[in-house]
Amino acid sequence: MNQGKIIKVSGPLVVASGMQEANIQDICRVGNLGLIGEIIEMRRDEASIQVYEETSGIGPGEPVVTTGSPLSVELGPGIMSQMFDGIQRPLDTFMEATQSDFLVRGTEVPILNRSTKWQFIPSKKVGDFVTAGDILGSVQETKVVEHRIMLPYGKKGKLVSIKEGEFTVEDIIYEVELEDGTIFKGTMVQKWPVRKGRPFNRKLSPVEPMITGQRVIDTFFPVTKGGAAAVPGPFGAGKTVVQHQIAKFSNVDIVVYVGCGERGNEMTDVLNEFPELIDPNTGESIMERTILIANTSNMPVAAREASIYTGITIAEYFRDMGYSVAIMADSTSRWAEALREMSGRLEEMPGDEGYPAYLGSRIAEYYERAGRVEVLGSQGREGTITAIGAVSPPGGDISEPVTQNTLRIVKVFWGLDAQLAQKRHFPSINWLNSYSLYVDEIGEYINNKYGIEWADKVVRAMNILQKESELDEIVRLVGIESLSDRDRVTMNAAKMIREDYLQQNAFDNVDTFTSFRKQTAMLNNILFFEEKAMEALRLGAYFREIMSGTVNLRDRIARSKFIPEERVEEIEALHEEIQTTIRHILASGGESNVSH
Repeated sequence: MNQGKIIKVSGPLVVASGMQEANIQDICRVGNLGLIGEIIEMRRDEASIQVYEETSGIGPGEPVVTTGSPLSVELGPGIMSQMFDGIQRPLDTFMEATQSDFLVRGTEVPILNRSTKWQFIPSKKVGDFVTAGDILGSVQETKVVEHRIMLPYGKKGKLVSIKEGEFTVEDIIYEVELEDGTIFKGTMVQKWPVRKGRPFNRKLSPVEPMITGQRVIDTFFPVTKGGAAAVPGPFGAGKTVVQHQIAKFSNVDIVVYVGCGERGNEMTDVLNEFPELIDPNTGESIMERTILIANTSNMPVAAREASIYTGITIAEYFRDMGYSVAIMADSTSRWAEALREMSGRLEEMPGDEGYPAYLGSRIAEYYERAGRVEVLGSQGREGTITAIGAVSPPGGDISEPVTQNTLRIVKVFWGLDAQLAQKRHFPSINWLNSYSLYVDEIGEYINNKYGIEWADKVVRAMNILQKESELDEIVRLVGIESLSDRDRVTMNAAKMIREDYLQQNAFDNVDTFTSFRKQTAMLNNILFFEEKAMEALRLGAYFREIMSGTVNLRDRIARSKFIPEERVEEIEALHEEIQTTIRHILASGGESNVSH
């Protein structure tokens, strides 16, 4: 341990002298209160330390002691369903220990509960050769998550003892004779430095779609398990609700939700809502598979910078068990602001809009830790991390540095539109400027798995929306009556896609989530209606007749979104009705039109 002395305090930045034996990224105890800080710069014997707690009242001359280890997270049973702050302090335990609703400085609490006993069931036996990443046994942590105990990185050898029974996270449950002859005594808990990505065997191309239950995302701008997506949008456009929806309903095993510099009431919403919500995939509460990291806007700014790394490291740990994990960061703009503040205090050369020159590389580092990988271990398991980051550009200007640097790395862009939000069209993802570079792979995957021409249907629907955008200009200038009947059918089909399909109510019990089967049935009906209406025009029917003869049918297509999942057959049955209704219109009026 190296001890120094504070010589300067500037907000969350503390400079200490006499630190010549300390290293960059070492964790320190700062001042008489013992605040947690991390060394981010060394100049001769002076260390610049970013402090993860409020520094008011700390003054020059107070001691600084380094621990000699980097900022790390504890990984083991008891981590699931928890709510941590940005440096992984459990907020419930913290509140009990301090008897306060606020973060009391200098308080130390154990990250994982040391007294809880977990039932450990071994999956390896004495004499087995084990290597880093191998699963030695498991603990049923929640009703839906089996916590797999892995051999830590850098260890391999022969298993000389393994116990079954109830143990705390600190009890020794197995012993491995390493290749150098020493005995490694293992517990259920591992530590890992947050700024270093956990290793894996190799990265694989992501192909399987992450079904979110949000129609505009799953249809037009899908993200794969192991992909990365950005949700930029102005204030009030619905970024947080989109992320909440994905956290609630996506078909992943584990969700890590990082509230990074957002308003406290948004995290309160999560805390109130999530325990009551039932996961459609497991039938249990969503909190059974969720970990929350809260570093809201009124919490120390330096810890905000660490919170994203804490979240992604926890996600990597569950990925290594072979799970698919989704990590939501809300929002990376606030994280970038924390970087900018610390960079300014370090007197570094500012880049674009005052952000540090290394902003782009830090954002890339974070998103690069997502992906589909073959994890360590002899079992050849696969795990995925899907990273979804909200970006809050000031004034909704997506040309600013954080958005631009993010879009250079991610392959999916869900651009939220203030005008759509004002029209109460939610999710307010603009279908004309958003994109997904996974469309082809996912289209192929769905075509092969379900035997449907999904990719072609998506292209057709998008073409209808783009045609509507072109026709809009003419309608504004000379009115809708000036359009041909065919164009008016296109405009009507686009309106059906927009209002009956893309618009979705997150607060309606049925419409909040749409399974893939229901999505295909709904989109099929709209496209089939457009196809049959165009056919009727060719055979001599008038647009006016088609519209007046299908009022009831179109109303039923519109109300499909409110039909519960267990009655999807009713939506599929509309397909036959569309054909019959259009045929009836032709029989009663089409022929007379031809004679005209």
